[in-house]
Amino acid sequence: MGQMIGATALMRSLAKEGVGQVFGLPGGANLPMYDELSKSDIRHILVRHEQSAAHMADGFGRVSRKPGVCFATSGPGATNLLTGIATAHADSAPMVAVTGQVPVGMIGRDAFQESDIIGMANPVVKYAFQPRAPSEVPESVKKAFFIAETGRPGPVLVDVPKDVQTDSAEMEFPDEFRIRGYHPWTDPDVPSIERAIEMLLSSERPIILAGGGTIISSAFAELQAVAETLLIPVATTFKGKGAFPENHALSLGPIGMHGHAEANRLMTEADCVLAIGTRFSDRSVGTFEEFEKNLKIIHMDVDPAEIGKNQRTSVAIVGDVRTSLRIMVKLLRRSPPASREDTPWARHAKETREYWQENLKVPSGEMVASRILKRLREALPPEAIVTTEVGQHQMWASLFYDVIEPGTFFSSTGLGTMGWGFPAAIGAKVARPGVPVLDIAGDGSFNMTENSLATSVTEGIPVIVFLINNYMLGMVAQWQRTFYERRMIGVDQKECPDYVRLAQAYGAEGVRAESLDEIGSAVRAAISCEAPTVIDIPIDPEENVLPFVAPGTPLRDMILPS
Repeated sequence: MGQMIGATALMRSLAKEGVGQVFGLPGGANLPMYDELSKSDIRHILVRHEQSAAHMADGFGRVSRKPGVCFATSGPGATNLLTGIATAHADSAPMVAVTGQVPVGMIGRDAFQESDIIGMANPVVKYAFQPRAPSEVPESVKKAFFIAETGRPGPVLVDVPKDVQTDSAEMEFPDEFRIRGYHPWTDPDVPSIERAIEMLLSSERPIILAGGGTIISSAFAELQAVAETLLIPVATTFKGKGAFPENHALSLGPIGMHGHAEANRLMTEADCVLAIGTRFSDRSVGTFEEFEKNLKIIHMDVDPAEIGKNQRTSVAIVGDVRTSLRIMVKLLRRSPPASREDTPWARHAKETREYWQENLKVPSGEMVASRILKRLREALPPEAIVTTEVGQHQMWASLFYDVIEPGTFFSSTGLGTMGWGFPAAIGAKVARPGVPVLDIAGDGSFNMTENSLATSVTEGIPVIVFLINNYMLGMVAQWQRTFYERRMIGVDQKECPDYVRLAQAYGAEGVRAESLDEIGSAVRAAISCEAPTVIDIPIDPEENVLPFVAPGTPLRDMILPS
């Protein structure tokens, strides 16, 4: 390709990977790459804080299934990315983070805005590259994208010293390469899939648990085919919410700390679980020992490190879960099982689901979380993409917002990062500009990244913030009420700020909705609005999220509303 500087090679490498936009903030150590970015066709989306750049890249990656790209300068710019990188790592989201670094000769000398971002990031990335010569840039970028999106997806860091950006070299852009020790492809494990089918057919009370890996691999049709062929009820983890339509007759919804009562109850009664793309988080299973006590576990996952990590496994199926489920469907269709519709377990599952849907108590009054979120579901089209922040509102969404079209619901689950939802929604909207994108937010979480309203307004990325506002750090307050004898400290936000005026100050639309009818009309108006909209919805700060499984207790000890 001839002589060129490292920054030019970086932009050409990104273009060759099909990158259409980057989320970032310039600074001294990455100015050469920004200068070359100005000459390229890649769109730059200016953030107001680097953490939000990482969250936007994360949201883009989860929706597009391709790595989102974020830029930051050295030192504090790079360290500001770390929370977003760690969030993507915890939730297996594809991302390539590109940071500037001090010149090679200054590394290790405590230069201005120097940080050992490679050392800091290593625990929360799949891999970190630091090209030390301009000629290494193209291969580093090529490998970064390959690692980020293959196998179990995740973030990759490319840290580029400033002189590597500015020096020139003869460049080659490889199409083929080898990464020693990295083998993301696994042949389908047909014998294990056959054993899994035998175990499911011989079980009296089988259940499916779909995790986030089901969504990552887009195994929606395959999951539904297995469930309908065997007539097995389907629960999900919270990260797996939306892997299976929640208006389907076999759907139980999420299990776990704030899972559906019917899902938690039936999971404790099952004798066999087909666990798909899940890591058996403590927030999902309660206590590890109690969860597996009476269960045969079939664990299907692309990452062999997850097999047996948290739960003992009877059958392990390592490989892409969509491929594995597709083979399972083919094997089942060769020898269709007898109908299981009239089994005692199927009848019991149906009765349990109906009982809790009819009898779970909710607080009285119009503006309570369950009614607010059900009205939101009515107002949003099925294909709308929803993100959430982290807190009470997130768990209310788990309980009361039904995901109809698979793969349209995303949240920060592994790290539980407050402030994730709004910038992630911006990234999601960039990936899918033709559908409405809405962030279910709480006031505490929204406060952390509300300055992304500036990005949403100035870049013309109209997303909706559905702000369930109790002017309280609601989940912390609930725990203080429940476990600390109402000793309340550090949770009252004292009605500051006024979110309608805040939105308007940024040039966004701001509206307060104080009834269910106002919520419906506000959401519909926001969908058709070309500007971002914040819908402020005041609620009672004393309202708790229930059902609730306390930490360190089994799912059967679920605390129910009284």
